[in-house]
Amino acid sequence: MKQRFTIVAHPLSNGQVEVTNHILVQGIKRRLERVGGNWAEELTSVLWAYKTTPRGPTGESPFSFVYGTEAIIPVELGMPSHRVMNFFKMFNEDLLRESLDLIKEFREKTFTRIQRYKNTMINSYNKRVRA
Repeated sequence: MKQRFTIVAHPLSNGQVEVTNHILVQGIKRRLERVGGNWAEELTSVLWAYKTTPRGPTGESPFSFVYGTEAIIPVELGMPSHRVMNFFKMFNEDLLRESLDLIKEFREKTFTRIQRYKNTMINSYNKRVRA
């Protein structure tokens, strides 16, 4: 991944930021239409949904890419799910350390998927343009 900086006065020069902002604004609009209220109150739930939803190119959520595990949705805590039922506090730290060891491999696999996705998009574009 390459980190690029853009000038605040020209946010359109960073396409990924624009795409993300568009998704977040659409999410806030949908929630406000459904429940009404202040947009600032809805922002946290929209951000949570954005961060925990798997993306097409990676197949993973931004949360899992950063932390190496899927987030437990607050509803899952109150319901008997497999993850909640099999949680043992005394083994939790060992399992977290183990998952930290595997995160490098997880990120490498995700990077490979991104490269495959990019190549697929390039090939698709080239077929349309050269045809």
